[in-house]
Amino acid sequence: MKLQYAERMALDRVSTLPQPILETILCLLPTEEAARTSILSREWRYKWTKIPILEFNLRKRTSELTSDISSTIKYIDMHDLHQVLLLRQGPIHELTLSMTGNWEDHDCFEFDQIILHLSRNHTVKKLRLDGPGSMLHELPKSVFALHDLEDLDLCDFIVDLPSIFNGFGSLVSLYLNDVKLSTKTLRHLLSNCPSLESLNLDIGESDDKCTIYELLKCLPVIEDLTISIDYCEWLVLDSVPQELPTSLIHLKYIRLDGMSFVEGSRLAFLLVLIRCSPNLERIKLQMALEYNGDQGYGDHEYRAVKDEYSDVWFKRLWLEHLKKLEISLIRSSHVIEFVKDFVKFILVRSPKLKKVSICSVVHRNQESEMLKTLLQAPRASPAVIITTNEY
Repeated sequence: MKLQYAERMALDRVSTLPQPILETILCLLPTEEAARTSILSREWRYKWTKIPILEFNLRKRTSELTSDISSTIKYIDMHDLHQVLLLRQGPIHELTLSMTGNWEDHDCFEFDQIILHLSRNHTVKKLRLDGPGSMLHELPKSVFALHDLEDLDLCDFIVDLPSIFNGFGSLVSLYLNDVKLSTKTLRHLLSNCPSLESLNLDIGESDDKCTIYELLKCLPVIEDLTISIDYCEWLVLDSVPQELPTSLIHLKYIRLDGMSFVEGSRLAFLLVLIRCSPNLERIKLQMALEYNGDQGYGDHEYRAVKDEYSDVWFKRLWLEHLKKLEISLIRSSHVIEFVKDFVKFILVRSPKLKKVSICSVVHRNQESEMLKTLLQAPRASPAVIITTNEY
């Protein structure tokens, strides 16, 4: 018997690997697949319970019978997840929970208890919670007790801070997608994340307003900033733009989704970011859905913003470190003139610019004419490559 065991172990080289290597291998598998290794042998029964990275797709279980075995295996419900967490024999450093289907209040209560269990028993560093799209559920307050978080990704939740919030001192990356929160809550949250380097904001609804200055002063060490400004009615211009704000010396990457050169406040926000970011390396603009208007549509708004922020547009403001400019999803011909003007503005101020990439869905002749104009425009970088592509 011992000989048979020895022979089997000689053939099973994977089982003899050190536990840290096995954990690394299991972490590369979907969590459900890693759990299935428990049926391989007694040696493998609990190995998966020690992996520090977990990812689950949660689906509400119904009483209806189904012959779709693969679907039954792929998805688990709240009760299953609770049982899995109770089996844990090691720390949880990264956790992803995605909720699909129609969830009810009592299901979300169980979800709150699961997060509470995590906050009391594990040092979670990376957390992604994708809430039920069928309803907006309030984010469990126990999330804010996870003081070791470095990466937080939230989708489809109502966010309200607890009365006592000591901040996320280690948080480096924050992604808020389709969340509902007040700007007061947002500013309080950001102000208590002193190490925040990457921020992605897609806030569809808020009960109050926030000025650009109030937002930016909460981000002293930000390096990567993405904001969806298409429906960003909560973000407003400051009454005295000349007093805007301290320098964002660490900011290297700006992405604005829903950008418009016709809606003056969006262009103003972009110019404020450019003025405040002396070490900017990359700008990416994804244009809003705009249709062709009458001739001259948007001209007044565009000129007004240029005049209002003349210290940016007409003075010799240099973008010493800018290397790449991307503009995508140009859908209307009247926007092209504004795009050309803005690209010219960038070209003459960026001595290290390497690439300008423009993607549009306008007529090919208009695209060719735009490229011809930009290739003939003055530039500070002789090495810059300008390309236009159809989307």
